[in-house]
Amino acid sequence: MKRTYKVLRTDMELFGAALVQAHVYVVSVDEELRVAFEDYGGVVEEVKLESVKIAGKIFMRDRLEFRIDLVSGEGPE
Repeated sequence: MKRTYKVLRTDMELFGAALVQAHVYVVSVDEELRVAFEDYGGVVEEVKLESVKIAGKIFMRDRLEFRIDLVSGEGPE
């Protein structure tokens, strides 16, 4: 089984994750595309233009990435 993720960039994607109560985690990505884990996250509680509230914590949208895990059911080739 292969694990991948989807980055939630738009309001619609964040609202969709909130609606289905998907677990969203938070990472930061620097200019050299290095990824640093920021927070285990949780369910999206509030979406604003500048921020997202997840599990009681507020995260700035312009500084962080919000991701959900996707699981592919494809077997080995």
